[in-house]
Amino acid sequence: MSDELDPEISALLGSSGGAASDAEPVEDLIEDVETLDDDVGAGSSFGSDFGNMFGASSGQARPASASSGPRTIHDVDLSKTEFNKLEKLVNDTPSDVYDDPKYYKTCLTGENNMAQRVHQLLTKYLTTTDPKDRSVFRQQIITAYWELLRGMVGKMSSMSTPLPKRMLVRYGIILPSLFKPENKEFFSKMILENVTGEPVLYVDEWFKEIAAGRMSNSATDEAKKPRAPENSEAASKEEKARLQQLKSKNSGRLQSAENILNIKENERKAIENELIRDIQQICTHAALYGMEPHTAELNEEQRKLFPVIADLMRRLSRNDKEFSKAFAEYKEAKGTYESVASKVQAAGGEDEESNDTEAVKLEFETYRQMAKMTVGRRGNQFPLFTREFFHCTENGTGMRENVIEVLRWIESLDPGVFVRMHKNVGNRIVPYVLLAPTYGDRGFCWEPFDRYNRVTSRGRIVVPMYPRDLKIAVLTAVADLRWQVAKEKASYYWMEEGLTGQYYQHVEQLKLKGDLKEFFIEDYILWMTKESTGVQRLDKDVRGIFWRNMPFPKELKEDLRKRSLVYDELCKKDLNREMSDGY
Repeated sequence: MSDELDPEISALLGSSGGAASDAEPVEDLIEDVETLDDDVGAGSSFGSDFGNMFGASSGQARPASASSGPRTIHDVDLSKTEFNKLEKLVNDTPSDVYDDPKYYKTCLTGENNMAQRVHQLLTKYLTTTDPKDRSVFRQQIITAYWELLRGMVGKMSSMSTPLPKRMLVRYGIILPSLFKPENKEFFSKMILENVTGEPVLYVDEWFKEIAAGRMSNSATDEAKKPRAPENSEAASKEEKARLQQLKSKNSGRLQSAENILNIKENERKAIENELIRDIQQICTHAALYGMEPHTAELNEEQRKLFPVIADLMRRLSRNDKEFSKAFAEYKEAKGTYESVASKVQAAGGEDEESNDTEAVKLEFETYRQMAKMTVGRRGNQFPLFTREFFHCTENGTGMRENVIEVLRWIESLDPGVFVRMHKNVGNRIVPYVLLAPTYGDRGFCWEPFDRYNRVTSRGRIVVPMYPRDLKIAVLTAVADLRWQVAKEKASYYWMEEGLTGQYYQHVEQLKLKGDLKEFFIEDYILWMTKESTGVQRLDKDVRGIFWRNMPFPKELKEDLRKRSLVYDELCKKDLNREMSDGY
């Protein structure tokens, strides 16, 4: 190694633009890595600063009425209609985690033999001046880092895991001196714990939930080969997993039944209030002055209420039949859910904090594929944070709070984006969002919903944390979710019915060649970023398809119709459909 380092590389390894040194000199790093083998298993007690990053979470998604305790991110709240506006996006006081002089050593201590390999390659990568060698070391770091990560993700379920290790898994930060000073301050102020209550998770949180059994593994195309359990412990574990799966499925059925029951109950209350008001109006008589205590006959307005009341009585009768049916379905679903829940409780499925290493291993392979998909074949696969590749603004960085704000903006323009229909009732179900620390530009939907619970289970989307445009990255993920949910809903008739059918027929008419879903995603981005502001960029037919199937809020429609005759015509068609009861 050269005795004199290039000034820029020296700055990377030593100090960041005049800031206090956050890393040891490269010679000290080499000395440290030589002692890593001696420190394997020694661990570190750095986790105390993490506080209550993960609140105690019990079981899989379940309806609040059928359980006790506070809601968790796995509980789907069907009564919620929108994202809450966040009070703050970052902490006021920065954390000192990146000021720890032993941050780098803590990250690599106690890990597999790839820790030494990563250190050696990183040292060569940062000190070489030959572009070809730098490219070779960069590719080798990618492979070595993923092997290092394979051994680290299973430790995310332990509260004793040092904070630097979590930050490495969460943000890809291995060496604080690779920050720019302003980046370091920004990352130091990021909110570590999930105080939003939304199912938006960093990688370390994702693996913690998988290991604890509170989340099932992400779906894969490979079918599991059934095999007999090796021992009684494995058989017990397999039975618990089966019961949890059954519980999750019945949870969806119960939540849907309760939602329908609430709708019918609210409908009955509205009819009754209207009925009481009209009857009180009929029973109120004007005084006859000079002929007391007699009162006047019914006036014309009161007589007009007779047919209105008769109609209300018919509606109340119809509602009562529907309410009785909904109540019976809810009662049956509740009984089934509680029966399965008691079996899960008896099996100890929720009482013990588990660490399912097999589930973590399986999820790791899936996550690695997810991370690659956010980047693409020709993208930057480098897995570590470095100012060389990080060019995001603070609002454009894919941290949890920023992503939630983008999702809130999307839902404000597309109110039905997270609504899934069941028995003509819309359930708002926000998907799990995995924040991957990659330099990718596109998010995507991994699965639209759990295959065992299509009614109320959360889907899964993945969003890169360091994209060129965060809004576009989130939009691509949401558009993918939109497409897959619509396609699953239409089933075998997806090329004929609904959103996917109408869009497919449009593309066929134009004889376009390429990926149909990609066409849809690009058009959805234009729909949300351009058409929502009155800028016409879509084909006329596509605009009509989106206007009918993914309508803007009524207020926005009224604003758009004032801007252009194109939107005014669409609003008139809406009115015609409403008048013909075909909307």
